[in-house]
Amino acid sequence: MSENTRPGDGQSPPASSEGKRSVAVLGGGSFGTAMAKVLAEKGHTVHFWMRNQDQVLELIEQRTNSRYMPGVEIEGDLHPTTSFASAVADAEAVFVAIPSKAFREVIRTHASDFTDGQIVVSLTKGIEREGFKLMSEILQEEVPRTRIGVLSGPNLAAEIVNRELTATVIAAKDPEMRRTVQELLGCDYFRVYANVDVYGVELSGALKNIYAIVSGMAAALDLGENARAMLLTRSLAEMSRFAVSLGANPMTFMGLAGIGDLVVTCTSSKSRNYRVGYAVGMGAELDDAVAELGQVAEGIHTLLLVKEKAESVGIYMPLVKGLYDILYGGASIRAVINGLMTAVQNSDVEFILPRTLSGQG
Repeated sequence: MSENTRPGDGQSPPASSEGKRSVAVLGGGSFGTAMAKVLAEKGHTVHFWMRNQDQVLELIEQRTNSRYMPGVEIEGDLHPTTSFASAVADAEAVFVAIPSKAFREVIRTHASDFTDGQIVVSLTKGIEREGFKLMSEILQEEVPRTRIGVLSGPNLAAEIVNRELTATVIAAKDPEMRRTVQELLGCDYFRVYANVDVYGVELSGALKNIYAIVSGMAAALDLGENARAMLLTRSLAEMSRFAVSLGANPMTFMGLAGIGDLVVTCTSSKSRNYRVGYAVGMGAELDDAVAELGQVAEGIHTLLLVKEKAESVGIYMPLVKGLYDILYGGASIRAVINGLMTAVQNSDVEFILPRTLSGQG
C-alpha cells in the first residue's frame, strides 16, 4: 500500500491471482453486493447470482449495482448471472444474501445445484415464521450435505464498499470451514473473527434489528443521551435473555455479533431499521416509511415473530411489546420509555443475579 492510501480511503486494492479461488454470492441486495466486492477485489473469481436481469446486465456492462449501491464500482473477476446452477457449480464457498421471506423457496428450488461438502454461509439476518427457524436451520433442512455457517457482525454495507475498517464473525462448528472463510474474506480492511455458537450469532443478528427501530424513534424524538444509553443497554439485556433461553451462549452477546452489531445498528443513519424507526418517530406511517426506504427492513417482520415466540414461552420483553404497541396499537415512544421507568427495578446485567430476581427489567 502506498503512503498516500490507507484502509478506508475508498480506493480499490490491487487484484492478485495469489490464492485465487472460486466463490459464489447469492442475492443482489446491498450486503450481497458488498461481499461480492470484497471477494472480487481480493482476487477471487466471484459468481454473483441475482434474479433481476437488468441488475445483471448493469453489472456486466458498467460494474455497478445502482439500485442498492449507487456510485460504487466493483473491480476484479466478477461474473454476474441469473443462472443459479452455473453460479454455485464450481464454488468452493457460497455466500447466501437472499431476503428471509424468499430464503427457503430459493434454496429448496435449487437444492440439487449444491455439491456435497460445499461451504454455504448465510449472510441473512432474519427468522422464518413457521417453526421460528433461522436461516442456518433452513439450510440444514434443505441442503444437509453441505457445510453450513453464519456470517454476522457490525457490518454496514455502505462502509464495507468504501473499504472502511470493519470486523465480522464467522460462526460454524467446523474449524476448517471457519479458517477457510477467514482466508477468503480477510483483508486489510475486513477482519474475520471466529465463533462456534452458530445459533447465538445468528439470532443476535436478527434480534438487533428490532431495537434499531426503537433507537431510531428515540433519536427522532431527541431523547437525551442518558435515555438512549439506557435503551441500548436494556436492548442488549432483553435480546440476550431471549436468546439464551432458546439455547444461545450468553458470552456471544459480549462480542461483535452481539453488542457490536447492536451498537452500530442502533446508532447509525446508515442502518435500514434505524431509518424506518426515525421516520415513524417523525410522524410517518409505518407503510410509508418502509416504502420510502425502498429496501427490506427485516426488523418489522422479526418483531412480530419474536413477540409471538416470547409470549408463547413466557419471556419478559418490554421493548418488544412496547414497539409492537407503537407500530400497531397507537402507543407513543414516550409511553414505552415511561413504562420502563416505572417497571420493577431489578437486575442490571443478565445472568448475574439469581434467576428469581433477574427475570424482569
